[in-house]
Parts: sequence; C-alpha cells; structure tokens
Amino acid sequence: RRRMRVLELYSGIGGMHYALIESNLSYQVVAAVDINTTANQVYTHNFPNTALLNKTIEGITLEEFNKLSFDMILMSPPCQPFTRIGLQRDLDDPRTKSFLHIVDLLPRLSKAPLYILLENVKGFEKSAAREYLVKTLRECQYTVQEMMVSPTHVGIPNSRLRYYLMAKRSAQQKVRIQEKVVAEDAPPAPHICPSQDKSHTCPCSTQLKATLEVQKKQIQNSDLSVQQIQAFLEPQEDVHEPQHLLPPKTLLRYAQLLDIVRPSCRRSVCFTKGYRKYVEGTGSVLQCCLDTSVEDVFPSLDQCSEEEKVQRLLDLKLRYFTPREVANLMGFPQSFTFPESVSTKQQYRLLGNSLNVVVVAKLLQLLVTPDTW
Repeated sequence: RRRMRVLELYSGIGGMHYALIESNLSYQVVAAVDINTTANQVYTHNFPNTALLNKTIEGITLEEFNKLSFDMILMSPPCQPFTRIGLQRDLDDPRTKSFLHIVDLLPRLSKAPLYILLENVKGFEKSAAREYLVKTLRECQYTVQEMMVSPTHVGIPNSRLRYYLMAKRSAQQKVRIQEKVVAEDAPPAPHICPSQDKSHTCPCSTQLKATLEVQKKQIQNSDLSVQQIQAFLEPQEDVHEPQHLLPPKTLLRYAQLLDIVRPSCRRSVCFTKGYRKYVEGTGSVLQCCLDTSVEDVFPSLDQCSEEEKVQRLLDLKLRYFTPREVANLMGFPQSFTFPESVSTKQQYRLLGNSLNVVVVAKLLQLLVTPDTW
C-alpha cells in the first residue's frame, strides 16, 4: 500500500506529525513548513529526517507546491486574527496572508489533495476566512465536516475547545457542521436579578458566578469517562518542586484568580502560551499538599493578617505544571523532548501554541475512513 504523502503547514513543534503517528496511518511527511525558528529547532530535534522549510508559506510558489505532490494537507494557521485578544481583525490581519495564499492556490494545483485537516480557535467558525475556505472547497468538489472538540471528549482532563475542519475530495460535496459541546463548555443558565435598578451591577452576580463555577467543576470532576490528572503527572522524584512552587508574592496577589486542581481531579483549564507569565486564564495549578482542602482555606482568608494569609496558602503547596506534564495533557508521547537550548519559558510558549495530539489523531482516522461521514 502506497504511503500517503502529507504536507504539514504551520508545523510548530510537530503536533500534527505526532498525531499522524498516533493515528497509525501509513504516511510520509513530504515537507513541514514554519517560520518560528525556536519551534523549528524543536521539530528538527524530534524529526531529524523530515524536510523542514524555514520560510513563509506565501513565499512558496505554485510550482514548488506541485513538486511536493501531496495527498493530504494538515494545517493550524495563526489563531490571533480570530481571537478577542488578537482584536478579531480576521481577513484584515496581515497574519492571514499565508492562509489566503494556500486557499487561492488550491484550485490551481496540478493534483488536488484528497484530504485536508485544519485546526483553529473557537471563533474561526464565524470568520470570513472560514467562509472563504468553505466556498473554495465546495468549488473544488470537497465534502466538508466542521466540529468543535475538546480533549475532555476523548478522556483527557484538559479543556481546550478548538474548531476543526475536515475536507475530503468527492463527487458529491456537502457541508456539515457538528458541534460537540459538553458541560465544560456549556454557557450557564441566564440569571434574572431581583434588583430592579438597571444602573447598578447585579449584586448577586459575583456570588452566582462563583457558585456556577463550583458546580461546573463538580460536574467535570464526576465525569468518569475522563481520566484523573495524576495519570499525566511526572513521578514526584522527577519534579524539582522548589522551582515550580508559586511564590508568596503571587499567592498573596492572585490567590482568588487561580484555578486549583488536585491529582484526583478530572479537569484542568486550557494551558496558553502565557502560562507562568500571567495568572488568570493561562492554565491550572496543582495542589500538592492534600491534608488541607481549598474549601477550608479560602473562605476565611479575608479575616487573616497578610502573614497568616501567605502561610495558609503556602500550606497548600501549590505548584505549576511542568512543561512535560503540559505536554502529557496535550497528548504528546514520552519520546517527545525539547532540546536543552530551549528555555522553560519558551517550552510553555511553544506548547501553548500547539494542539492536542490525541484529538487530531482521532479526527485523522475519521477523515480517511471511507463512508464514515
């Protein structure tokens, strides 16, 4: 059986390549393309025999693409044009230039690829870039399926809801959108405030928000289809704890913003490239001392002196997840390593920009299996 020739665009640290391995497909990556030199260093370290082009995608000509003669395109274009932080400039963002170049070349390729898989952030599904891509794929006789998937859907205790598009060449093209949303991503029920004063913030909204958040976490932790965090942790003796513990200054200032999980939890929030640099919304922290519960510590913190407050928080032994543990939660195998020249800060940044290997592997199997969609 001929090996499928795969083109890996925006290759990063090789998440798509690892997904190909995990999927057990017969493949050959004919080229990987990325302009991030640190990511390329990591990619080459793990895949020394793969041709890696350190150049802009818009700098690759139609002729060069044709020479590669690929059957499948895997891509994870820059997500900033579609995020709130990235100002959602969509097609007006210069970072979509390379993506548009690929879409424009698709109808002109001498041999159209049989399969395409794209990953991006939630928000891409509402973009003009997505509309333009789907329109082009339809014109090129592709069947398209779109879905939102999080690692929790495949039993991994980490929320990372992402948009995926799968396209397959066929005589009859159709477009289907399948949205998988579970408790972790479901919006809370609307709250009607008894206060009639429209000029003030709802007095119970903060309390209600906190209650809903606790309920959401309880639901996630009781989902037995999801593994426990402890299955993804490094052996205790391999973790140099002092360098990963949260410092007193951070605890004092940001305690209420932390997302704290225990090894027995079945949930953690999305790890972003800002993990350890920023506190809120960048990833969970692990509680290592299990003799005390967070519920016992937090409610009475306001009554404590600053010194007492710090001590009570230090007693929880809160630490950051190590880069290896973040990689484990993102489905990277143990064979994946970083070169020694890549700093811990860079490792977190690169992982935060990557994707979940197990999710993509399952989607690749679905993509190439005949008559599954």
